[in-house]
Amino acid sequence: MQQQIRTILDQAEVGAELKVSGWLRTRRDSSGFSFLELTDGSCLAGLQVIADQSLVNYTTEIKKLTIGCSVEVSGLLQASPAKGQAVEMVASAIRVLGWADPETYPLQKKRQSFEFLRNFSHLRPRTNALAAVARVRGRLTQAVHLFFAERGFVQVHTPIITTSDCEGAGEMFQISATPGHGQLSRGGSQPEFFGRRAGLTVSGQLQAEVYAQALGRVYTFGPTFRAENSNTSRHLAEFWMIEPEMAFCDLSCNMALAQDLLRFLLADVLMHCSSDLELFDRFVSKGLIGRLQQVVDQEFARITYGEAVDQLLTVDRVFEFPVSWGMDLQSEHERFLCEEVYGRPLIVTDYPAALKPFYMRMNEDGRTVAAMDILVPGIGEIVGGSQREERFDPLLARMEAAGLDVQEYGWYLDLRRYGTVPHSGFGLGFERLVQYVTGMQNIREVIPFPRTPGFAPC
Repeated sequence: MQQQIRTILDQAEVGAELKVSGWLRTRRDSSGFSFLELTDGSCLAGLQVIADQSLVNYTTEIKKLTIGCSVEVSGLLQASPAKGQAVEMVASAIRVLGWADPETYPLQKKRQSFEFLRNFSHLRPRTNALAAVARVRGRLTQAVHLFFAERGFVQVHTPIITTSDCEGAGEMFQISATPGHGQLSRGGSQPEFFGRRAGLTVSGQLQAEVYAQALGRVYTFGPTFRAENSNTSRHLAEFWMIEPEMAFCDLSCNMALAQDLLRFLLADVLMHCSSDLELFDRFVSKGLIGRLQQVVDQEFARITYGEAVDQLLTVDRVFEFPVSWGMDLQSEHERFLCEEVYGRPLIVTDYPAALKPFYMRMNEDGRTVAAMDILVPGIGEIVGGSQREERFDPLLARMEAAGLDVQEYGWYLDLRRYGTVPHSGFGLGFERLVQYVTGMQNIREVIPFPRTPGFAPC
């Protein structure tokens, strides 16, 4: 049975007869033999294979191997005399599985920009950095489910096609249909297939509330969509969201869970993806590992929105966006607060009601809501959440003020008619999290197939 390179390097059973398959990173010829470096994507490190000229296909095939070719190697594992590797493999047989034309294969030994690699979404995960991103993303996915399972949460699959706009910002991809044909648009078409207006979800929160008020603790983890015509390094048209929802939980309980989740995920990836993180620390974002460890080790600071505005108004700093009470905090304000003022993650609470969606609970002052954002150094906001409005009359008033069709949200109001309870939740943008963990500057590098305005490869 074939073994992964990661297992071979971890166990290093010198003298073992092995079979391994992978893709060629480099071939270096010497007198009478060649050094082949193989990768199979299971880890950052490659396996050095020594191919002797006595192999039957040494001249006809092995000497013609180039970057990207795939091979199957049988041989003996032995201790390596070279620095930087404990073992190497002496091949007894090498079978070429697939050739890669060196004239047209775009991934060569020289370093290539991430922007260039976006043109080859079907090939870019073969590079060291993008393969490392994929492994980190996969590990974080496992850690998310582990965190919630250990705390008694039930995963709920909320709909991708929805009839409710959670954020009320009008940025849903609308779905329309004609007989025999389904269509997606950015809006304006009359829907026929579902008999009413429907679109791709921007959040699973409203539906998660349904199950939270039946099961107590639930979470969603799935794709969401925004038809926002934005081509920045922070925005995607399709992205993944982690959204827990808890009954009998106020804002304080909500903030504690969000902090615990972030610290758990970072600790997990530091433990299980150390080699990949070292790559990012060395070549992408210096000091990355130290910053992640600092988040794990420190309690998050907490201030209100009003306190944040007061601090921003008193500092000797000219911001691109002037600060005043009632305006939304921009990335430059968020990063200044958590990087230069507090030097650690920061939770900002109690935002003006006018800045937030209708479902957030109104505070007693009548002008702020029980909302919270978690800001982290290097990226700004990474989590946004709130205590939900569980009172029927205040919720109805907010919905009417937002111009929502109350009849369409009758089911949501029913949750307040029948056994309403205090409840809360938050959203953690998964790509923002992966971006933070890897230090990648552009969010398009942390999702396998980025979807942005005018760009949808594969």
